[in-house]
Amino acid sequence: MAFSNSYSDARRAEAYAKLEFPGTYYLAYRDLPEIISKHVNGNRALDFGCGTGRSTRFLKTLGFDVMGVDISERMIAKAGEFDPRGDYRLIDNDGFSRLGKGAFDLALSAFTFDNIPTMEAKVKLFGHLRALLKEGGAIVNLVSAPEIYVNEWASFSTKDFPENKKAASGDTVKIIITAVDDHRPVEDILWPDRDYQEVYKRAGLESSLIHKPLARESEPFKWVNETKIAPWVIYVLKRQ
Repeated sequence: MAFSNSYSDARRAEAYAKLEFPGTYYLAYRDLPEIISKHVNGNRALDFGCGTGRSTRFLKTLGFDVMGVDISERMIAKAGEFDPRGDYRLIDNDGFSRLGKGAFDLALSAFTFDNIPTMEAKVKLFGHLRALLKEGGAIVNLVSAPEIYVNEWASFSTKDFPENKKAASGDTVKIIITAVDDHRPVEDILWPDRDYQEVYKRAGLESSLIHKPLARESEPFKWVNETKIAPWVIYVLKRQ
């Protein structure tokens, strides 16, 4: 199956512009303030793959001076509509040098690498992000755990895609986001931890934290599998 970026069209940009932190998404962001405070010094941040600016706005609430970048013109436009004073920039794979070498204390990537299909492409992009970090800076890479594509969740469904269970690393997997009006399947790339570790090694990075957030029964959401299976993985990466 040929890979296509499901997040780049106008209808999906409109749906994502309204999405904040419901249900399963809550777990992706719940622990980030504590993680970032422990692993990041300074307040200059890059939101890589910012989409419609959800993560960028999140970092701003934590006190960061943040720049959001994305390859989707529609997503950047929507981010600017929601946050007219924000710094949102359209970028291509060769535009990293314009962002400033050694300019950032933090580079956050929230779900971006779920949609980058090859080892070579991932290594290249992490190499670019590494070059953008100040001395002692950190990359926080938030990705979907492989388990998200074979279970049911408060905000996602995969029951229509039994073929996901046979997917190998690098294969396309499908998931429906039930938390938005656009219920067309999203296509992601399956990428387990062992392959992320290889990517990091090749890019001159190492994991200083691997965190898999689980839900708590006391939280105000109707959890499905979130209390016993982590849907996300959060990596904190530093230079080797």
